[in-house]
Amino acid sequence: MIRPVGGELGKTIERFTDYLRLERGCGENTQRAYNSDMQIWLAHCEANGHDPLDMQADAISRFLLAQQGEGRKKSSVQRLGAMLRSFARFLQYDGVTDNLPRLAPLPARTKTLPQVMTEGEVQRIINACEDGTPIGKRDRAFIELAYGAGMRASELCSVRLRDLDAANGIVYVRGKGGKERTIPYIGAVRRHIGEYIAEYRPKLDKHGTEWLFLSRNGKQLHRETLWVIMRKRGLMADIPVARLHPHVLRHTFATHLLRNGMDQRTLQEILGHSSIMTTEKYTHMDMELRDYYDRFHPRA
Repeated sequence: MIRPVGGELGKTIERFTDYLRLERGCGENTQRAYNSDMQIWLAHCEANGHDPLDMQADAISRFLLAQQGEGRKKSSVQRLGAMLRSFARFLQYDGVTDNLPRLAPLPARTKTLPQVMTEGEVQRIINACEDGTPIGKRDRAFIELAYGAGMRASELCSVRLRDLDAANGIVYVRGKGGKERTIPYIGAVRRHIGEYIAEYRPKLDKHGTEWLFLSRNGKQLHRETLWVIMRKRGLMADIPVARLHPHVLRHTFATHLLRNGMDQRTLQEILGHSSIMTTEKYTHMDMELRDYYDRFHPRA
């Protein structure tokens, strides 16, 4: 829970949030993450008698080292450092300070392979949704679209009925930074989305809302609910917990398409990556997985 901050400090942090949104083009998830990280910095400064607007390099370094010492993941410490770098740039932009601290490079992230489901696991988790209820049909439609279109969890929650061109099998997506793209949804995905909309979604829609995926109360689903759906259906399908996260379906979508011959540029457009380097990680991942298979599988 984010603690409200009053006075001039609170106003400065509010302007920082506006700066992230308007000047940096950060999405809501990044803003929430940075606001949460800001609370950690403020608590540290309060405990150590340090002015949170005094962005001295040695104070920031001590803070990041302390967070590492408390057992935070490298990725979390990296994000804290990135937040403070952005905050320092904002303070200079806002005229609070003229000095931009010269911070040491952030520790490199430990390289890990993204979790990916097998085609068999995808089919099992889809089958686990088939209980004949509106909720089961909703869950299947969500998983079908997540795997069939490679959409982010936040994008799936934000799909409205008007974003679907059922006649042509196209979904219009608003991604990170407000960037729009179109993604085809065809075959079984199109069929099950259509079935959900025509027969089962009306049983959930108690308020005449336009969101595609609805809760039992007829309200828009949130990202956290998608995680709960994945965990529930995945455990029913005997899939390891590490692979039960909505973003795993996006990783799986990308990996399976590359494995079946799709070129990186086309995949980049579908995923909405601004840089081809982000898309290339799936190629590297697929090559590494093939290497592991060649080295360890008894029938390789």
